[in-house]
Amino acid sequence: MSSSTSATPVTTGAPRGRLAPPWLLVAAVVLAALNLRTAVTSVGPLLDELQRGIGLSSEVAGLLTALPLLSFVVFGSLTPSLMRRMGEQTTMLLGLGTMAVGLVLRATTNSVWLFLLFSVLALAGGAIGNVLLPALVKRHFSDRVGTMTATYTTAMAVGTAVPAAVAVPLSSVYGPDNWRLGLGAWAVPVAAAIVVWLCLPRRSGAANVVTGGGRRMFRSRTAWALATMFGSQSLLAFVAFGWFAQFYREQAGASATEAGLLVAFLTTLSIPVSMLVPWLAARMSSQRPMVAAFVACYVVAYTGMLIAPRAGVWLWAFLAGVGAGAFPLALTMIGLRSRTADTTADLSAFTQSGGYLLAGVGPLLVGVLHGMTGGWTWPFVLLFADLTLLAVTGWYAAQPRFVEDDLA
Repeated sequence: MSSSTSATPVTTGAPRGRLAPPWLLVAAVVLAALNLRTAVTSVGPLLDELQRGIGLSSEVAGLLTALPLLSFVVFGSLTPSLMRRMGEQTTMLLGLGTMAVGLVLRATTNSVWLFLLFSVLALAGGAIGNVLLPALVKRHFSDRVGTMTATYTTAMAVGTAVPAAVAVPLSSVYGPDNWRLGLGAWAVPVAAAIVVWLCLPRRSGAANVVTGGGRRMFRSRTAWALATMFGSQSLLAFVAFGWFAQFYREQAGASATEAGLLVAFLTTLSIPVSMLVPWLAARMSSQRPMVAAFVACYVVAYTGMLIAPRAGVWLWAFLAGVGAGAFPLALTMIGLRSRTADTTADLSAFTQSGGYLLAGVGPLLVGVLHGMTGGWTWPFVLLFADLTLLAVTGWYAAQPRFVEDDLA
């Protein structure tokens, strides 16, 4: 599955076999990336329909919204071991196949607990792909890390936004409240991705096993800094998705519609940002100026939300959306801070599993603080504290250094 001039493979530890045309490998990566978030963002708009359709309680709905983070942590940490035993292509096919089965089955069940179980299957596939894609880019596009990371993170952004926007219209195609179609339709693009991955030439064997595996990352300060950077940025993002609409309604006097549009605007900015950030990051020896710029955008946005929530509401949303460029930056740095695809896989699993574990406490703490105080000052104190963590760890991770240097 490597290429010629436009996709130079890293041969160390790579399995042997026929070479795939570069365009086919790019198509496989893009289609996989498009599907990584569909199981997550197609559920939220249909929660009311699920509550009526299968008796989903508010408590179980809360558990359902926590499943993505838990799945990313658990299954993401297992992915490097799967990759070394089964090979990259087989592992990706396993992830996509699991995702397709989970999407179809949860759209057909009438049981709340089976719905949760099948959701875990669908989310497990996304977790596997999360970890695999940086390693695939490192192995097969080692001289195009920035360009390919921009390509697949943009595809991820599109795959995140589209299901949230069209899940409800899809559910109304064959009558009102037909939530099964709104959820199950996303198995179709997964099936398309599976077909393309099956068309890639088969590789003989799996990647070489690296002594120590993912446990090596615990000894790397760079890995810890990158994981914390990724987690602190993800915390900011999950708080924005979960709580900013309510903030806009309470503090900025926005209507429900305007509040939803503001969050959608903030989210949609990730598409152009994801196109540009990895491309720029790969052309810089140190990404510290980018870290400083994104942190500055957040500082101005959060300060403005506190002191002038209504006057500059769209400007603050814009700046927060630009600041979220720290997310594709962190994904790009996974490939830039490692020398081989095997190390990239370990670093990707360590960064994303640990990072999502940190990110999961953010929405919970904001809810607790807002509930205790009835205001937004203390939730924003939490956000500024997390922003400080992002600045410090991002500054360290952005220095031109490889995790292998820490492990030498």
